[in-house]
Amino acid sequence: MSGTVFFDGVCGLCNASVDFILRRDRRGAFRLSPLQGTTAQSALPPELRERLDTLVLQTDSGTFIRSAAVVRILWGLGGFWSLMGWLLWVVPKPVRDWGYRIVAANRIRWFGAKETCRIPTPEERDRFLP
Repeated sequence: MSGTVFFDGVCGLCNASVDFILRRDRRGAFRLSPLQGTTAQSALPPELRERLDTLVLQTDSGTFIRSAAVVRILWGLGGFWSLMGWLLWVVPKPVRDWGYRIVAANRIRWFGAKETCRIPTPEERDRFLP
């Protein structure tokens, strides 16, 4: 599994998720791009790029949102994280997405927000798309 992960560039939880992916994606399977960026503008339909509370994974096999994106990212990380993705996959999608929506609705209050989109370090720069 590989693809591009689109995330809210100013959300504290989203940025923590990006850090999580970068630390665990040793194969470099995932590229990352803020929903506010030019890549999202050209690659995603308006209804996805305007929903800053929605994590989007775009792969060769399709575009996945919310909990389906989380599951596929975990699968793509491999090892223990792949197992966690399979365990999450067993949960019915309406239940997974219900939990996702609760966290998404409260993410700024619980995890804070940044003034600007995340700036990649020089070591991370090749993993990010504008």
